[in-house]
Amino acid sequence: MGKKWRAWTILLFVGLGLVGWAASRQLGREPLVYDDEQKGLKKQIIIYFSHVVAENTPKGLAAQKFAELVEQKTNGRVKVEVFPNGSLYSDGEELDALLRGDVQMIAPSFSKVTELVPEWQVLDLPFLFRDEDDVRRVFTGKVGAELLRMLEAKGIKGLAFWSNGFKQMMSTTRPLIAPDDFRGLRFRIMPSEVIEKQFRLLGGEPVAVSFDRVYQELEQHKFDGQENTISNIYSKGFYKFQPYITISNHGYLGYAVMMNQSFWDHLPKDIQQKMTEAMAEATRWNLEQSKEQNERELKQLERREDVFLYRLSEEEKRKWEQKFAPLYDEFTRQFGSGLLNEIRGSQ
Repeated sequence: MGKKWRAWTILLFVGLGLVGWAASRQLGREPLVYDDEQKGLKKQIIIYFSHVVAENTPKGLAAQKFAELVEQKTNGRVKVEVFPNGSLYSDGEELDALLRGDVQMIAPSFSKVTELVPEWQVLDLPFLFRDEDDVRRVFTGKVGAELLRMLEAKGIKGLAFWSNGFKQMMSTTRPLIAPDDFRGLRFRIMPSEVIEKQFRLLGGEPVAVSFDRVYQELEQHKFDGQENTISNIYSKGFYKFQPYITISNHGYLGYAVMMNQSFWDHLPKDIQQKMTEAMAEATRWNLEQSKEQNERELKQLERREDVFLYRLSEEEKRKWEQKFAPLYDEFTRQFGSGLLNEIRGSQ
């Protein structure tokens, strides 16, 4: 019995040795299937681009356009993965996520940036821009570049300004035409000191609500009105709850496209150049496309029998502007008139 046991033990060790020898031989070899494309993927640069609006909005479409252009211009060396609809972070979380390096790119509204750079409050001032040409000159010109440079001290690389469009007023209960029509109503706003004061000057009660929660709170009737662009109103179906829409063009909703500065600094110079080219092209496309989309979807809303549209006359706009005058006075006292004059001078 002892001899049999020793024989089986020897055979076991021999078998294990053969398995180990075969494994070591295999480890020293190249994989059986080798693909040059697999090797290239190991060097591919992945960029997470998080935003909070729908894919079919001006920002959502521009993000997809940018991703396509980057892939084309870098021959696939860089892949931009876009995460829309707040699927990674809400608009209250994404800025911190960028600073931590959890994502590499975001495109928050101007109002979110004012928390870091108070001078950006100028972009939330009502009736700052007269038309889309004004917007284009500021966003792509000297003033835009100056505003983007202000982000560097915060560890952020400012890449561009993107457009969503002019903001309009909405209400659940009645048309908003005269300033007194706002009195006593609760309005959803983006977190912004300027926008909060805007509604208080009109006699309304502003309530800060993140964009990803607006539809849900509309369903629960938690506020009476809001300001938003036609593209957001249409794509998110806000008109189903707030059918009274005033075409006021009183404010502008735009975005700062930004990247984590450390991540940008570590990119190869040729990649930085290609991404800069892609961003310039995507920005030109966005400015034109957002204008067309807002005009197209406004026509869609005009055809709906359950939506009531009212266009402010120039005289009615002047009454609103008179109400908003203290906002300009306060901004000038706090930050001086230089930036404001630059924007007005570019118009």
